[in-house]
Amino acid sequence: MSAQELYSDIPRGQVVGTFDTYLEAQTAVDFLSDQEFPVQHVSIVGSDLRMVERVRGRLTRGRAALAGAGSGAWFGLFVGLLLSLFSSSETSDLGLIAAAVLYGLVFGAVFGFVGHALSGGRRDFTSTSKIVSSKYDVVCTWAEADRAREVLARRGGPAL
Repeated sequence: MSAQELYSDIPRGQVVGTFDTYLEAQTAVDFLSDQEFPVQHVSIVGSDLRMVERVRGRLTRGRAALAGAGSGAWFGLFVGLLLSLFSSSETSDLGLIAAAVLYGLVFGAVFGFVGHALSGGRRDFTSTSKIVSSKYDVVCTWAEADRAREVLARRGGPAL
């Protein structure tokens, strides 16, 4: 196998199994690995990709401020911990951390509220998005494809 085949963006070879979910394809490759098949010759390729965005709820100025406050508090905690590492022993580390969290919380809430207010009503909802595939092919290099099919046949389940 050439270096180009190993590191190509699009795997070359034969499809040795087609699966409806990524978990099923991953399980098939894991089975190949358990059977001591050289899995460096295998790739999982998702086809018919789609971006799916699930709307989770309405975003109000209050919710934007609350989300900003949460992010700001975490950032304040991080800054407070860093400052406490380099502060002199005369100051209270707990007080420094608490003050940093409080400042982060307040500034985060303000920025979240103002940012949402300035958006002019665009994107008044929260959502999560991900890329999904309608099918997953397990592709193996030409030299090892027949052997991969034999190993997968011992497992049972879908294989070409």
